[in-house]
Amino acid sequence: QVQLVESGGGFVQPGGSLRLSCAASRSAFRINDWGWYRQAPGKARESVATITSGGGANYGDSVKGRFTISMDNHKNAVYLQMNTLKPNDTAVYYCNALDPRDFVRWYWGQGIQVTVSS
Repeated sequence: QVQLVESGGGFVQPGGSLRLSCAASRSAFRINDWGWYRQAPGKARESVATITSGGGANYGDSVKGRFTISMDNHKNAVYLQMNTLKPNDTAVYYCNALDPRDFVRWYWGQGIQVTVSS
């Protein structure tokens, strides 16, 4: 069973930056497909960014040009650098990872709060 552990969330003023991290613990295999999602109160969960080791990254329209997703194969981790944060970026952020053994099962982190407010 793969466990995803997120860190780096918190409170920031508009225009500020945060960097989220997500590491796969208890995993004997390397994760090649990662994603970041978010869910604001009263809204559906939405895709923020995805990345694969064999290809590039994709971003949701609302974060293009402001957020950057990256991965570290040695640490089996994924990151989300968030710049120029806006109040409507406030949400619980989740990372997910695709099981490379079957390319079917997705693992999810527990979620981490990001609050952007003045």
